[in-house]
This record gives sequence, C-alpha cells and structure tokens, in this order.
Amino acid sequence: MKSYYLLKLTLYGVSFSTVLLNVVERVYAFVFNKPIFVHVYFRKKKLSKQKKEFLETSITFYQNLDDKHKAYFEHRVAKFIREYQFISRNSFEFTPEKKVLIAASYIKLTFGMRKYLTQTFDKIIVYPEVYYSLITEQYHKGEYNPALKIIIFSWEDFLIGNIITNDNINLGIHEFSHALTFHGSKSKDVSARIFYRKYKEILDYVSNEGRLKQIQESNYFREYAMTNKIEFVAVIMEHFFESPIELQQQFPKLYAKIEKMLNYRSILNQQWSQ
Repeated sequence: MKSYYLLKLTLYGVSFSTVLLNVVERVYAFVFNKPIFVHVYFRKKKLSKQKKEFLETSITFYQNLDDKHKAYFEHRVAKFIREYQFISRNSFEFTPEKKVLIAASYIKLTFGMRKYLTQTFDKIIVYPEVYYSLITEQYHKGEYNPALKIIIFSWEDFLIGNIITNDNINLGIHEFSHALTFHGSKSKDVSARIFYRKYKEILDYVSNEGRLKQIQESNYFREYAMTNKIEFVAVIMEHFFESPIELQQQFPKLYAKIEKMLNYRSILNQQWSQ
C-alpha cells in the first residue's frame, strides 16, 4: 500500500512538472519567439550509406552545418522518409537519392522547430512532369491538399527548383510551406504556434494599403505571389531560402518575421556566412 501511494505521488509530480514546463515554455515562446530547446534525441537515426553519400555531396544546406547539426539533420531526414508514404505516378520511379532530396527540402524548412513532423499530410505523390489534377481540373506543377493529406510534385519542376538556386522559385519549399501553415492553424505545439502567429503578422503587414502598394510597385516578388495571401507567404519563403541577403535588404521587416517564424537566427549565422 505504501509503494502504491509513493507511485501516485510520483505520477502526480511528473504530471505537475509537465504542466509547469508547458506553461513556462509558452511564456518563453511568446516573449522570445522560439521554443526553449529544439534538438533533443535519445537515439539519432542514421541513413543508409547510399543516402548519406548523397546528403553529403548534394545538399548544400547540410554541407554548411557543423558536425553536431549535421547529425541532427541526418536524423530528421531519416525520420521523414520513414514517416511518410512516397507514391509514384505516370511511370515516375523513386530512388533513395530522390527521397533524400524531397526530405531535405522539408527538413531545411523545419530545422528550427522542435516538433517538425506533421500529420497535415501523410502521402507525397510525384509525377515525372506537369500533371492534370482531377481535383482542380487544371494542370499543376505541385499542390497541397489538406483534405486528402497529400503533397503532390512534378519531379521536373521540383528538381529545377533545387538546381537553380537564385531564381527564388522552389517548388518543395513552396508546397511544404502551405502544409506548415495549415499545421500551424491546427496544432497546439509551441513551434506551430510561433509559425502561425508570425504568419498572421505577415498577413496584417500586407493588409496595409501603403505597404501592399510598395510591395507591388517594387516588382520584387513574382506576379504569382499576389494571387492571395497564402501564396504570398509561400513565395516569401522561397526568397528567404534562395536569396536571404537580398530579401533582408529589400524588405527587412518581412525577413525578420520569417526568421522568427522558422526560429532560424542561429542556423542562419552558419548558413549565410558561408
């Protein structure tokens, strides 16, 4: 009987500590716009030799990290590949390298978040090129469908987005940004809350007629960015990863909001200084 009460007291203590930590972190996140910690793993997962070699030779973002963060990045890529279902269409064939490239695109976007995997999609469908969508009855390069929990890519356009790194067009970053926005609107996780709070701040920022006019007259963002506010934020994300210094110079307030949105300050100190 004594041990039973000791166990109950221990469980109550653990429960109280968890609640207290959650409260403290929410306050911390509200003040500093970041979680208390990001990378804590009891056992880091490894990629196969073939996948690891591709990561080391082909993913610039990974190459610019220090050894500690490289191990974190590899772990997250491995987790991503195991978590989501990869589906090919119209004779497209997946290889280990293709899966790593897709995963790395998402992990790069979420590397400053503690809870980086999301349940807002569970399947990644890839066509060899531009495809006809039965859902929208239009041709697409990519799309995110939250109702069906799918991300769809044209491989040709996804690959071009990773090969050409200075045109501010990156299909992977764009569609994954949509999924994270939806995740932020639903999740109570601290990283998701920060993401969505900053997302709404960006919407408020561009709701000002004077600022919107300045953005339009600058011709800095491609015309597609003006389709709607959701697309505008996804396009800013592309600029943030492909030409961050120029984005910071042109629109420093938008840059700062994205930096906080992704919790990227410490990572950028490594990345953009290379």
